[in-house]
Amino acid sequence: MPQKKIVATVSLAGCFGCHMSLLDIDERILDLIEIVEFNKSPINDIKSFTKECDIGLVEGGCCNDENVHTLIEFRRHCRVLVALGECSIMGGLPSMRNGIPLSECLDEAYLGGPTVENPGRIVPSDPDLPKILDRVYPCHEVVKIDCSLPGCPPRADLIWEALTALVAGRVPVFPEEAFKYD
Repeated sequence: MPQKKIVATVSLAGCFGCHMSLLDIDERILDLIEIVEFNKSPINDIKSFTKECDIGLVEGGCCNDENVHTLIEFRRHCRVLVALGECSIMGGLPSMRNGIPLSECLDEAYLGGPTVENPGRIVPSDPDLPKILDRVYPCHEVVKIDCSLPGCPPRADLIWEALTALVAGRVPVFPEEAFKYD
């Protein structure tokens, strides 16, 4: 039996929908674990790398300095890095704030929003909190990305096809409809 490929996954600024879509491969997950071993992933709850990985799947973009650090470290441990979904590819819904100055976003969130109750008018600024970036950055603006899977989230079948191709040493080929949205 050939040696299993090592796969890691991580979620940054996103909704975790891409991980849910990965789980939506349903019973094929049993076929997948025959050919891959998950390392550093919420799928198996391994929080730190225990070995170098063949394939890394990253969902979400970078909205704070912790996301950037996590992505750089993740890239360092993964031979092939796959941007999974629109948030990692283009910033997705979190990037809707990119056209608004950060000060206005913080004001709306902590001071002037219609549901805000903050009599002390405190904007969190503890050094232990991740520093919010000026905008949400897609992953390719921070590290080298080898492959991108479109969708919000990508369809389970697309993830399955991409993973099985990468495990077999092939470049994934996506059908044209993977790039069309209704």
